[in-house]
Amino acid sequence: MSKKKILITGAGSGLGKGTAIGLAKKGHSVIAGMHTWEQMSRFIIERKGTDYEKNLELIKLDILDRMDCEKAWEYDIDILVNNAGIGQTGPVAEIPVDLMREVIETNVFSPLEFSQPIIRKMVEKGKGKVVFLSSISGLSTQPFLAPYNTSKYALEAVVQSLRDELMPMGITIATINPGPFETGFNDRMYDTYKQWFDEDINFTPLKKIEEAAKELGESQFDPKEMIDKMIEVIPQESHNFRTIWPESFVETCKDYQKSQYELMIDEIEPSKK
Repeated sequence: MSKKKILITGAGSGLGKGTAIGLAKKGHSVIAGMHTWEQMSRFIIERKGTDYEKNLELIKLDILDRMDCEKAWEYDIDILVNNAGIGQTGPVAEIPVDLMREVIETNVFSPLEFSQPIIRKMVEKGKGKVVFLSSISGLSTQPFLAPYNTSKYALEAVVQSLRDELMPMGITIATINPGPFETGFNDRMYDTYKQWFDEDINFTPLKKIEEAAKELGESQFDPKEMIDKMIEVIPQESHNFRTIWPESFVETCKDYQKSQYELMIDEIEPSKK
C-alpha cells in the first residue's frame, strides 16, 4: 500500500488522535487538526522524540472557524477524514432547539462546507478519498440522544449523495460508523443535559435520563479496537462503503431499520411511549 497524505479533523483527542498517531506510525504523512490551542500544546509535548514525530504535523483547526479552514485548504492531500463532532443529550420534546442547531451545524453543515474546496481539488486531479466519521447512531436511535442521532442521520444522507455524485469522477467517499467506545466522548455528551434541565420545570422524569446514561456508560468498548480498524480502513483503496464496528453491530443496525417498517404504535412498550 502506497503512503498517503491524510488530513484528520478533530484529532486532538479520542478516536481521531489515536488514529492520527497510528497512521503516522505506519509511515503516512498525517496532518492532525486540533480544535483548540490547548490540545495542540499537549500533543506537541506527547509527540516530541517519538518515532512518528516526523510524519505527524499538528495544525489549529476548528471547522467552524473560517480562518482555520482557509489555512487547512492550502494542503494538497490524498485523503480527508472528517472526524470532528459534538453531541448534546436530553428529551427532544424539551431540549432548547438551539442546542440541536449547534450539533447539526458542527456535525453536518461544517464538515460538508470544509470538504467542498478539498473535493474540488480532488476532482481536478481525478482522484482522492473523503471519509466521514458517522456512527451507529446514524442508523438507529436511542432515547435522549436525538440531537446526535439527527445529525448523524442527516450526515448519512449527505455522504450517500456525495458517493453517488463523485465516485463516477474518481473520488472515493466512505463512512466509518463506530459503536460506543470509551473515549470520554459519550460520557461527556450525556452530561450536557445538566446545563439546562430543571427537574422542577421539565416534565421528563430525570430518572429515565440517568438510566439511559448509565446503560450507555456500561456498554462501551475499548477504543483501541476502533482505532485499529480506522488505521486499517482509511488508507485502503478498496473496502465497504460503510464500515460499522464492532462488526456485530451490522446486524443490530439492520434489524433496527427493519423493525421500523413493522412496528405498530399500539405495540410500543408503555415505558417507551
